[in-house]
Amino acid sequence: MKVSYDLTPGQQPSAVALGNFDGLHIGHGRVIASAVEEKANGLVPTVVTFAANPLTDLGGTAGGEIITREEKIRLLKEMGVEQLYILEFAAVKDLSPEDFVAEVLEKVCRAKTVCCGFNFTFGRGGRAGSEALARLCGRRGMRTVVSPAVLIDGEPVSSTRIRSMIAEGDVDGAARLLGRPYGYRSPVRHGRRLGRELGTPTLNQSIPKDFVLPLFGVYVSRVILAGRVYAGVTNVGIKPTVGSPCALAETWMPDYHGPDFYGRVVQVDLLRFLRREMKFSGLSELKRAIIKDGEEAKAFLARNENWILYKTGGRN
Repeated sequence: MKVSYDLTPGQQPSAVALGNFDGLHIGHGRVIASAVEEKANGLVPTVVTFAANPLTDLGGTAGGEIITREEKIRLLKEMGVEQLYILEFAAVKDLSPEDFVAEVLEKVCRAKTVCCGFNFTFGRGGRAGSEALARLCGRRGMRTVVSPAVLIDGEPVSSTRIRSMIAEGDVDGAARLLGRPYGYRSPVRHGRRLGRELGTPTLNQSIPKDFVLPLFGVYVSRVILAGRVYAGVTNVGIKPTVGSPCALAETWMPDYHGPDFYGRVVQVDLLRFLRREMKFSGLSELKRAIIKDGEEAKAFLARNENWILYKTGGRN
């Protein structure tokens, strides 16, 4: 997949999916699939998106990130996208709707088909929507495909809704909307080695900067190591029994018995909330709780093989 960070003109006619795609959830997937399907008609499947949520450039608050840029690029490639423009919002924010269509879609992307969601806005001040896009594209001979909202439980799938679910600990609900588990990739750091003393050695990680923080507590997780999936128990928070100066994620894998992973980047996906953080009377009670949580995690993955069968993408 060709990735461009500026408005370098493409070389072939394309089908373009437009959007911020900040969560790359199943609603976004429908828009992108419409562009990918046009490969059968000789068009290059293309995505035009932004390096950061436009709301932040406009002085607003976008909420925490759900996915890293690296992961977004990887997933878009898996989805069949062959050309990706990741633009700074400042490069296009002052264009009128007419100029956006003429300068970006026609001249740069050489678009023949343009795909967007029902709530897509563009042009200076975001004043134009999907109807205006269809009208302006039509004048230049481009076909427009507008995807309707994807509904789950009667409500539209949205990144805002997903962020709220994650912040409330409803990570399995968020996974239904994302089409994959919510997770993070970050280096394994040195801790106090207390887990090793307890017989439950852990992976200590920071959740990536600017990510939406899950509700503090204990989660069933899956850890992807060397292409294998392991059941995990992840504590997100400040570890009230032993203390921590900042929020961390600490994961124990009951069935992993191998070398340390200090310094390696490891993928951890949160699958189900088990309980809130709590302060135990001592280390013995803490260890019993960890062992019990580990058994629950293994039982959960045994009952839910679909979590194991999710694509790992060769990420470790």
